[in-house]
Amino acid sequence: MKRISVLAVLALVTCVAVGSSGPAYAQFAGGLGIVKGTVVDDQGKGISNASVTIQTSDGLRPHATHTDATGHFEFTRWDAGQYDLRAYSNGTFSEWAKRTVIRPKKTTEVTLHIASAETAAK
Repeated sequence: MKRISVLAVLALVTCVAVGSSGPAYAQFAGGLGIVKGTVVDDQGKGISNASVTIQTSDGLRPHATHTDATGHFEFTRWDAGQYDLRAYSNGTFSEWAKRTVIRPKKTTEVTLHIASAETAAK
């Protein structure tokens, strides 16, 4: 009788654990999106090796990457929500791309503009 009770308890615990982890995983996996884009100069040419920062719109969870040789960048697997992005290169920042929306299973595209040193000085 004790053996049956122990097996019944183990089976119940396993069912509860598996049942509760399923929906949580499905929500997490379904809520991720991508932000990709380009950092460009005054003439629209991509800026290589620019630093791009993404953070939540309340300033939390900052994360950075660098652009490739053509000025492209990508942030993958981000929770759906609103984020701010900004680029930096050669001593100059772009404006913040405020409240950029990431949607589940979608790709959001952003272009960040960095003025040349001459333009920024004016």
